[in-house]
Amino acid sequence: MNTHEMIRSAYRRVEETYDIVVCGGGLAGLCAAVAAARHGAKVCLVQDRPVFGGNSSSEIRVPPQGAASSHAYAKETGIISELLIEERARNHEDPTGDNGWINSIWDLIQYEMVMATSNLSFRLNTAVKGVLMKDELTIEAVVAQVNHAETELVLRANTFIDCTGDGIVAAFAGCEWRMGTEGRDEYNEPHAPLQASSAVMGNSIHFKAKDMGRPVPFTAPDWAVKYEDPDFFYKHGRWPGDTKSGYWWIELSVPWHTIYDNEKLRHELTRHVMGIWDWIKNGDSEFRGISANYALDWIGQVPGKRESRRIVGEYWMTEHDPLQKTVFHDEIAYGGWFIDLHEPGGLLAPVSERTTSEGHDSSYGATTYVGPYGIPLRILIAKGMNNVMMAGRNVSVTHAALGTVRVQGTTALMGQAAGTAAAIAIQTGMPVRQVPELAAREVQQALLRDGCFLLNTHNEDPDDLARLASVYASSEAKLSGAEPSLQVESRINEALASRRGQWIAVGADRIDMLSLCLSNLSDTVQTIEARLYAVEHIWDYRTEPGEALAIATLAVDPGNKQWIDWKMDLDVSRLKGQYIRVDLLANPLVCWYAADKVVPGHVSAYDLLNGFMRRFGNGLTMSFRIFPEQACYSANQVLSGVTRPYRSTNQWRSDPAKSLPQWVELSWSEPVQARSIELTFPGYILRDYRSYPAFYRDPECPRDVRAEAFIQGQWLEIGSLAGNYQRKATIRLEQPVQTDRVRITVLATNGDASASLYEIRVYAI
Repeated sequence: MNTHEMIRSAYRRVEETYDIVVCGGGLAGLCAAVAAARHGAKVCLVQDRPVFGGNSSSEIRVPPQGAASSHAYAKETGIISELLIEERARNHEDPTGDNGWINSIWDLIQYEMVMATSNLSFRLNTAVKGVLMKDELTIEAVVAQVNHAETELVLRANTFIDCTGDGIVAAFAGCEWRMGTEGRDEYNEPHAPLQASSAVMGNSIHFKAKDMGRPVPFTAPDWAVKYEDPDFFYKHGRWPGDTKSGYWWIELSVPWHTIYDNEKLRHELTRHVMGIWDWIKNGDSEFRGISANYALDWIGQVPGKRESRRIVGEYWMTEHDPLQKTVFHDEIAYGGWFIDLHEPGGLLAPVSERTTSEGHDSSYGATTYVGPYGIPLRILIAKGMNNVMMAGRNVSVTHAALGTVRVQGTTALMGQAAGTAAAIAIQTGMPVRQVPELAAREVQQALLRDGCFLLNTHNEDPDDLARLASVYASSEAKLSGAEPSLQVESRINEALASRRGQWIAVGADRIDMLSLCLSNLSDTVQTIEARLYAVEHIWDYRTEPGEALAIATLAVDPGNKQWIDWKMDLDVSRLKGQYIRVDLLANPLVCWYAADKVVPGHVSAYDLLNGFMRRFGNGLTMSFRIFPEQACYSANQVLSGVTRPYRSTNQWRSDPAKSLPQWVELSWSEPVQARSIELTFPGYILRDYRSYPAFYRDPECPRDVRAEAFIQGQWLEIGSLAGNYQRKATIRLEQPVQTDRVRITVLATNGDASASLYEIRVYAI
C-alpha cells in the first residue's frame, strides 16, 4: 500500500441517500435547499465553508442587493425576504458603506433557518471532490470530503442542484460550460466586447474600519501596493466613499485565473487593501482628515467571486432578454440590477466599471439600466442532463447577461425556484428537465404561494378558497395626495433639471384637478409643461408611454411652495384599478417638492436619457393633491392575486382617521371548510435593505392580528398573531371550521395609523 492509499484508508466513508442534494451554501443554495425541504423533499445541503451565505456571509460581506437597488417596490421576497427581515429586526449594526451591517448575526440567522427546516440536513466545511455517474446524462452521487474530520461522504439523490458558483458539480458531470466573454458578433449583444476572450469579472475582498474616537496612525507593510496617483481613485470610478467599509472595486482577475489562482488572488488583493488604506490614511489630503480616527477592524481573507464557469442550460439567456423584457412561459424569478460588467483586471484596468466611472446618468449608464424582467426555469437546468440543475452565478447566461443576474438578491430567487421545481419533479415523478414544459404553472403557483413575486403571473391557485369570496372592510383609505416636505433646504435638490414623473393610482371615474407644489427659483414667471399618461405598471419607465391623456402649460410665479392647480375635467373610468403618471418636463428654475413621506404605492422617476426614466431618489413620492379622492386601497385589493404595487396598489388600507382595530371580511355564498389562513402584509419592499436601520420593523406591517370565523350566529376567534414583523404569516387552525365568513382584524401595526394587507388566502388543508 502506497502512502496515498494509506492516508485514504484512514478516512471514514459515509454513504447517505436523499431526494435532492444541493451543493453550495450561498444564498442561492440555501434558498434552494429550504424551498425543496418545505415542499416535502428529503434534502442535504453541502457547504465548503463553516457558515452559510456565500458572498454575503461575514467571511466576505457583500450585501445581498438586487432589483430594489434600482427600482421602488422591487425587493425580492420569499425565503430571502424572511431572512433579511429577521436580520434587520435583530442586528445592532446600521447598514453603512459597502458592507457595514454584515456580521455573524447574519450568519446565525441563516443557520437558524436551516436548523428549523424539517427534512433538511446539512454538511458544513464539506467540499465536493467528484461525482459518480449512473450514465452519461445522470449523476448518481456526489463525493465530498469533510474538512478536518477525515470523512468522505457519498451523497446519492434523485436530483442535484449545483449552487457552487464555480459550477464544479456540473463540470465533474461533464456538462457543457463556458468561461470568459462572448464576442459581440456571436449574439449581437450591445454590451459584449468586440472580441471573445477568456477574461472574466474579478474577485474582491472587503475591509471594515472602526472609529476609535482619537487619532490612530497607520504604517503600511513593505509588501503593500503603493498608491500615489489621486486620479486612480477620483477619475476612474474608484471613489473611496464611506471610510468605514469598502470597497467593491478592490477587484482583480486577469492575468490570474479566478478559480485556479484563487489563493494568489487572495494575497494580491490583501496587498492592494493595505495600499489603499495607506493612501486613505496617509496619502490623500482630503481623506487623511476624514479617516484620522479610524483603525482597520477587519480584512476579508476569502475572496468574493463574481464570475467563473457558466453552465449551458436548456435555455441560453442573452443580454437581449433583460433589455427587451422577454416574457417566458416558464418564468420563475425576476431581476432588475443593471447590466453591471466590471472591467477585466479590476484594479489593473484603466477604469473599474464604465457605468461607475462615467456615471449612471451618462449615455452609457442609460443603456445598462434595465427594468424588472423575467427569468425562465430553463436556465436553471443543465442542457441534456436528466437530473442536474444550477442556481447562482453559474446559470445558463452569456457574460453580458451575467452582469445583471449575478447579484445575490436575484440568485436567491433562482435558488428558491430551483428547489421548488426539483421538489415538484419528485412529487410528480418526472425528470426536472421536463418541468418547464409539463409543470411550469405548478412551480409558478407554488412560488407565489410561498411569497415570491412574478411579473407575468398572479394567484390562480384552485385550492385558494378566498378567490371565490366577496370581500368587505371596516373602512378604506382614499388617496387625496401628498404634502410637501418641510425641509426647505431640499428645494434646490428637487429642481427640475430633467423631466420627472409621479405615479398615481386611479380609483374614481374622474379627475377634476391635480395640484402640484412648486417653487420658482427665479425673479420672473416661469412656465412648465405638464403631461398625464396612462402607464402599464409602476415600472413603466417610457418617457412617452402612449398618447397623453392631458397636456397643459403651467405658470409659476416667483416664490416658494405654491400649489399650482391643473384643472382637467378628465374621465378616467376606464383606468380604474390602474396607474396614471403625471410628468413635469424640465425647467431648472422650477422646483417640485418631494413629499414628507412615501404614500404607499406611489413613487416617482426622472428622465434618464435614451427614452426611459429611472427611480427618483431611493423611492420618493412627489407632492401633489388630487380631486376627487381616489379609492385605490379598497378591500377587494386583497384578492388581486398580486402582493405588491405593480399594475395597481394591490393593497387594502384602512382609513387612517379611524383608530385601530380595523378588519377585512371574506364571505362565501355557501359555507367552506377552512383549515389555514395565509396572509401577506405590506412593508420592507420599497427600498434596498441597506436603507433600513438596526432593529428595524416596518411600520406598515401589522403586528397583532386576530382571525375569526362566523359560526352558529357569532364571531369566534380561530387564531391570532402577536408581535409579528414578518411579511408572510400563516394562521393554522387546530381543527378545520365550516363557515361562510372569515374576518381578519388588525389590532396593532408596527407604527402605521392604517391597517393594511396585500393578500388573504384560505385553504381547506
